[in-house]
Amino acid sequence: MARLPVVGGNWKMNTNRAEARALLSALRADLDGLTGTQVAICPPAPWLGDAADMLAGSTLDVGAQDVHWEAKGAFTGAYSAPMLAGVASWVIVGHSERRHVFGETSEQTNAKLRAVLAAGLRPILAVGERREETDRVSDILHTQLTEGFAGLDRLPAEVVIAYEPVWAIGTGLAATPEDAQARCALIRSMLAERFDAPSAEACRIQYGGSVTAQNIDGYAKQPDIDGALVGGASLDAVAFGAICRAVAAA
Repeated sequence: MARLPVVGGNWKMNTNRAEARALLSALRADLDGLTGTQVAICPPAPWLGDAADMLAGSTLDVGAQDVHWEAKGAFTGAYSAPMLAGVASWVIVGHSERRHVFGETSEQTNAKLRAVLAAGLRPILAVGERREETDRVSDILHTQLTEGFAGLDRLPAEVVIAYEPVWAIGTGLAATPEDAQARCALIRSMLAERFDAPSAEACRIQYGGSVTAQNIDGYAKQPDIDGALVGGASLDAVAFGAICRAVAAA
């Protein structure tokens, strides 16, 4: 089954408004109309409206980096999935920085995933092990997937999984293509066990963690890796464009 890969650009807490608008303009000029991959740009929350306006009518999608699990309420500083539905089509859920820096629990990750789906948006569910957990990767991934999909009796076609080993994020210590492939294949087998084989085969699984224009080729050619979730390199229009084209070509 052919799976259309997805490349996500996670800007994290970077760019001021002028920088964000310049980057959005450069990305649209370079990548609009690219076939062979979906591209989702995930700027900081203050620039989501700018991204929606500047990318409107293009083939580039807008994604949010986080979301609250409630639809509305007295949650100062938070924003909900129904709010995002007006400006974004993707939402990153369960990123390791949300889990390990901000203390997001597995129950909250699950609630966010369900809220995103309920709002008609596409979640990118991030999973991955820390350095001290590398000797029990299978258990960590199984737990994160089981808890992330709690309460769901089917694997929604809208869900994309991002395998991001925590030790590789922003460190320059990227997983080898072979190791990343093995982990993504493991995730696919777990999805087949949890749901069913056809759904697992159709699910798109990205690799993330120190992805660059120089190493993307190795990941893009792997049979179970369907694109990338890109951090630092997504802030460089030239580098991110090269990553997207390499994924599309593969």
